Amino acid sequence: MSVNAVKDDEQMSNVSKKNTILRLFKYMLAYKLQIVLVLFIMLITVTISVVNPLLIDRAVDVHIANKDMKRLLLLGVFTAGINVLFFLMVKLRMYLMARISNKVLLTIRQELYTHIQKLSFSFFDSRPTGKILARIIGDVNSLKDVLSNSVTTLIPDFITICAVVVIMLVNNWRLALASLSSLPILAFGLWFIQTRSHLRWRLFRKKSSNLNAFIHEDLSGMRIIQSYTAEDETEESFDRLLKEHRDSFVHAVVLNDAFFPVVDISWGLGTLAMYFTAIKLLGMGADNIGTMISFGMYIGMFWHPIMNLSNFYNQLTTNLSGAERIFDILDTQPDIIDDDGVTVLPEINGEVRFDHVSFAYDSDTHVLHDVSFTVKPGEAIALVGPTGAGKTTIINLISRFYDVQQGNIYIDGYNIKDVSIESLRSQLGIMTQENFLFSGTVKDNIRYGRLDATDEEIIAAARAVNAHDFIMKLEKGYDTELKERGAGLSIGQRQLLAFARTMVSNPKILILDEATSSIDTHTEILVQQGIEALLKGRTSFIIAHRLSTIRKADRIFVIDDGEIKEEGSSEELLERKGIYYNLYMSQFKNI
Repeated sequence: MSVNAVKDDEQMSNVSKKNTILRLFKYMLAYKLQIVLVLFIMLITVTISVVNPLLIDRAVDVHIANKDMKRLLLLGVFTAGINVLFFLMVKLRMYLMARISNKVLLTIRQELYTHIQKLSFSFFDSRPTGKILARIIGDVNSLKDVLSNSVTTLIPDFITICAVVVIMLVNNWRLALASLSSLPILAFGLWFIQTRSHLRWRLFRKKSSNLNAFIHEDLSGMRIIQSYTAEDETEESFDRLLKEHRDSFVHAVVLNDAFFPVVDISWGLGTLAMYFTAIKLLGMGADNIGTMISFGMYIGMFWHPIMNLSNFYNQLTTNLSGAERIFDILDTQPDIIDDDGVTVLPEINGEVRFDHVSFAYDSDTHVLHDVSFTVKPGEAIALVGPTGAGKTTIINLISRFYDVQQGNIYIDGYNIKDVSIESLRSQLGIMTQENFLFSGTVKDNIRYGRLDATDEEIIAAARAVNAHDFIMKLEKGYDTELKERGAGLSIGQRQLLAFARTMVSNPKILILDEATSSIDTHTEILVQQGIEALLKGRTSFIIAHRLSTIRKADRIFVIDDGEIKEEGSSEELLERKGIYYNLYMSQFKNI
């Protein structure tokens, strides 16, 4: 198993942090009323917090100094009451913001998942599933604290800082300037750290994504790993990725943790400067002890929000890379989209025409070269040829999973680029070699082919492909719960269910890509009986390496090097003794 596919770091476009932050916080605008309520609550809590030192100042320098115990008691009761209110308001604020942030995360995750479902196959071809999962789960979760604290920390702490500065300047501007004298040290330290921290956290997110992708691939391929006794090799790869993940985290967090010592040093120097100015320069003594206590509290009230804001900025720097990775996917546009002015494809008869079609998955790999053919409604076409010849590409182009570079494809005379993708694919029945089954009941898996199918139609489809008998032998019949990917069923049984799912959609054009490749000979005979009945009246394209499965096709296209080399019925092609003849003889000469 190759590890290179999952260990490579993802490339993303550089976007300014300002734009990312603004885009992230726009999601909160949907909850304006709730946020206004939170802001009102924060106004109450900030007011109480900045009033507390003034109350203590008055209690010490006025009521205690004058030995007015009655007023001191009343002031104490009032102070206790507003602080109980403060506690309740903080709890309510936290509850409301938790609800808002969780709703925003839900919106982002839903938007991200919906967008991913619209992306073209080329997006999934270039990214391991694990890396996509890392963005949907881990990167979205990383934004929770940022969203919540953006209101509960950023706004109230900023207001608190402004209010404290104003009160300090009004009370004693000399002590205020002394208290704030260490701000330049803080500003330089934060600038130095933030310029380096973001890049380190972006690297950590990439390493997390690589590790997640490797684990997903490793678990999915566990049968292969154990079959080839490759546990030691994969463990070495895992250890290497784990070490990269750990080192990137340590590299980032060491710099990140430098935020708090810078704030502590600035806090300490500011406090020292305030007391030095008060005692040595201004000559304050016992008569001004209340003022010094209140200024000491205000210094704490100033630097504590600075600490909170530093922590918030710390979180923002840490998790902003997660937002960048989310928006990177949201900004990825699908290659296959409906053009402006497309029409709805009406119910079709099933004529398919390729008009000088050429296609390449990338500029260096040309798969089809100037392919032209016409298939009449109800005609069964078999596509045969060596691996990589272009057979699957033809059916992918009919389904418009990719767009042609040259030429055009028409269905009943409609250029498939001129009709909506939904109206096109809703009339196609596609069964690939990957007979994927979802967790859920047998009935639900078959109904996936047409969500409004009745139970009777589901059973009829299962009977048509001879799946009904084995389904009825399951523990709960059609209501049997299947595990992920249909674990517990044989390969043949999974394929029969996937075949029933395709058939219940009642398609006008049927596409079978190696649909019987994993079915044993006995089961294949049962399926072929169902196929023969279901192919009647439907245009069909059948890809099969087993030539026994396509001998009754109306026409056979022999594909090689991206071109149709031979065309005709099985008997006609055998008479020509060309490529098809050689393929046929290589399979049947020993029978």
